[in-house]
Amino acid sequence: MICPLAAGVDLGSSGIRLAVIDAEGKVLAERAMAYPSSFDDPNGWRQGLITLVLDLPIQLRQQVGAISLDGTSGTLLACRSDGTPLGPALAYSLACPEQAERLAALVPAGCAAASVSGSLARALRLLEATAVGGAAAADLLLRHQADWLMGWLLGDWRWGEEGNNLRLGWDLRRQHWTGDLARQPWAAALPEVVASGLALGPLAPGSASALGLPGSCLVVAGSTDANAAVLAADPTPGEGVTVLGTTLVLKQFVAEPIEAPGISCHRLGGRWLVGGASNAGGGVLRQFFSDAELERLSRQIDTSRPSGLHYRPLPARGERFPHDDPDLLPILEPRPVSDALFLQGVLEGLARIEAQGWARLAQLGAPGLRRVISLGGGARNPQWRQLRQQAIGLPVLNRPGLTPALGMARLAHGVLEAPHPTPKMEA
Repeated sequence: MICPLAAGVDLGSSGIRLAVIDAEGKVLAERAMAYPSSFDDPNGWRQGLITLVLDLPIQLRQQVGAISLDGTSGTLLACRSDGTPLGPALAYSLACPEQAERLAALVPAGCAAASVSGSLARALRLLEATAVGGAAAADLLLRHQADWLMGWLLGDWRWGEEGNNLRLGWDLRRQHWTGDLARQPWAAALPEVVASGLALGPLAPGSASALGLPGSCLVVAGSTDANAAVLAADPTPGEGVTVLGTTLVLKQFVAEPIEAPGISCHRLGGRWLVGGASNAGGGVLRQFFSDAELERLSRQIDTSRPSGLHYRPLPARGERFPHDDPDLLPILEPRPVSDALFLQGVLEGLARIEAQGWARLAQLGAPGLRRVISLGGGARNPQWRQLRQQAIGLPVLNRPGLTPALGMARLAHGVLEAPHPTPKMEA
């Protein structure tokens, strides 16, 4: 008897990654590519997924028994009930300060959805745009990146995974939409929320054919990209996880949920997972350096000698965490003549933001850490690791090979080990 395999898909900030594992959790195949079109193009997400899966050997594809995917937390689009996008998605990093007054009238202050940098603010902007465009309210859906593509896999866009919808206003503890959201005239545009790891049903025939996967392959509700990274790292008590990708994401498990502006609190594997995502991260480095330059210049950094520069390396105006401030400005001047010194200053600035993030979580009641596990592309940089270790005051372990796609494959595999009940499908 052939044991079914599990596939995980990560829709990250800079591209798409696929991982396939066997029953023992061994990685059998990995694929990655940049988005085939702009990041905000949903059709590009779908085409990228098809391209990666079809690149797998047919012998592997025929054995995939479950698939799950994650997406960038907060990237939101409006679509019709058949999944047809009504325009480009609004990216996770986009703040909508003009929605502050409407947010205050809809949801309690301090909840995850109350921030002008959250999904609900972007939803309000999308609703205004679709009203101008004449989209019928009865045929309008608001879906996050992972939920939209999950809808295509199923041929049914009704569902939304709980973690992806916290900043849209889903109250995880009370299992309902917070504030006055459920009483809005557009409430039907909100998804039916399901738990991460729930098997929602088999692939739709058209999706199975496009991907070359078995029609029996189960679609499993995924998570956010940062949560997927945590699943890949599988931290033990006292370990925090930092994802060094386009943005800087911090996560740790806590005994009780924490709520505050700019803070996310998820339920993952039966435990509460708290964290935050800065707009700063590797995306700032990309504005100035190529991969080859980063590697060459990093080797020139003497981490025992501070640069003396005090940068705030944001990619643009606005920050989400550790400070929820849509008007916070970058500081990337003065720039020294030495490119290596400039890079050191930027890395030091990113390390300070990370240290402030861990301090912010501790201030809110998160337990102290004994070490930090680093994932993502930035985890390949030993000089950055040393600067971060100095700023945080804790041991830092780099584990760049642990990807969010692997985390999603592990989540999908859990369904194959002990099948979950599927949600009731109503006509």
